[in-house]
Amino acid sequence: MHILLVNPNSTASMTSQVLESAIRVAYPTTRVTAVNPLETPVSIEGGADEAMAVPGMLSEIRKGELQGVNAYVIACFDDPGLHAAREIARGPVIGICQAAVQVAMTISRRFTVITTLPRSIPIIEDLVTAYGADHHCRNVRAINLPVLGLDEDPVEAERLLVCEIEKAKLEDRAEAIVLGCAGMSLLCERLSTATGTPVIDGVTAAVKLAEALVGAGYMTSKVNGYDFPRIKSSPLASDIEHLSNLA
Repeated sequence: MHILLVNPNSTASMTSQVLESAIRVAYPTTRVTAVNPLETPVSIEGGADEAMAVPGMLSEIRKGELQGVNAYVIACFDDPGLHAAREIARGPVIGICQAAVQVAMTISRRFTVITTLPRSIPIIEDLVTAYGADHHCRNVRAINLPVLGLDEDPVEAERLLVCEIEKAKLEDRAEAIVLGCAGMSLLCERLSTATGTPVIDGVTAAVKLAEALVGAGYMTSKVNGYDFPRIKSSPLASDIEHLSNLA
């Protein structure tokens, strides 16, 4: 089984971190690799960044299809381009936000998402609602630290996250915490230990879900909604037609 993590931003250090987290939890027989497009924003912080990142991300998934990848993880909590990616891929495509909130709803009645900047809060709120988790998600909080700040000052990032988790437990009565950024992935275990609270990392949740889906033989449906894109005149057209013929 080959799972490809696609980090939609162009920061290679973050790609290495999410790969490390994924390998920690993957089965020994699972091959996990990670890529990031080169010409995308260095971090995804808002709708404009998402829009600029999606074409490069889809290109990496298209390459994965030609290489026989079994499943994909979109390693950004905004789940950018998720539906488009599912149209291109034959195997499962997992967004880390969707995976994380599904786990949170399974292990707790109430959870809080903690992200980086306040500008990401409305995006995450919309996703939580779309995934049917708005009744369980009691709040979306931000530590007011840019995505790249997680890597530049991990000690301060951890301090801010611990503080916000404690507030979420007290003020939101949260029973579990979802980390709202792929760049927080390596902090997950320490945060859980420090706060005595289940802390969910979307990267590892998505990898385990991908393994389960591939192991059970579930593929992305090509009936209507996630069918391969209709062939049109574009640089991608010949590759998409090739993938359609393989299905």
